[in-house]
Amino acid sequence: MEREGEDDEIVCLDESFFINDNYQLTPFTFGSHVLELYCLQSASTDFDLTGQLVWPGAVLLNDYLSKNAETLQGSSVIELGSGVGITGMLCSRFCREVVLTDHNEEVLKILKKNIELQESSQNSLCCAELKAEKLEWGNSDQLNSILQRHSTEFDLVLGADICFQQSSVPLLFDTVEKILSVGRENKCKFILAYVSRAKVMDTLVISEAIRHGLQINEVTGTRAVVQNLEGVVFEITLA
Repeated sequence: MEREGEDDEIVCLDESFFINDNYQLTPFTFGSHVLELYCLQSASTDFDLTGQLVWPGAVLLNDYLSKNAETLQGSSVIELGSGVGITGMLCSRFCREVVLTDHNEEVLKILKKNIELQESSQNSLCCAELKAEKLEWGNSDQLNSILQRHSTEFDLVLGADICFQQSSVPLLFDTVEKILSVGRENKCKFILAYVSRAKVMDTLVISEAIRHGLQINEVTGTRAVVQNLEGVVFEITLA
């Protein structure tokens, strides 16, 4: 029982209390390609820090890209929601330029560290220019700044397992629509590795693509079970 006059103890937790930064250098194999990068084995308690992990959709997309590397040769790529950068790192072995984006400052730190690791490795097979950029979906100023800094139009937009929150999906497609519109002349397309976790999200992704004037098609032969979840690769273009 609290004694009269005794104040309640107030505990103030620094934001670092919620952040797990115990990154481990981890190998991943996709076909004949072996990648090493820093990532977490379990997530931070902050939901906004999902980008610290390698998610099933990234495995699905990297498997697909490793089997279709000819589509990447000499291309300029922008990835949305890059997280630790595992998809961008694979693309760097084939592409001319890879821009990796994320909105979270903590995730951008590890993303930049993995880019430095890739570029400094004695056995690096990277042939692309790798850049990390801050991009919050729906933020026109940030997107315009990125587009202005990259004089050539992007050939591909990539996204791996980036549909978690319903509120973010319309903003995602706002951003995708704008990038595809800028790259209209070279027929830029969005490759999305989608993992199904809720029926409402399955419907929302397709309906938002259509609402934004985009055509969404399932890539034949890509539907697969990854870590007990069903995933598929979509190809999305201007309608």
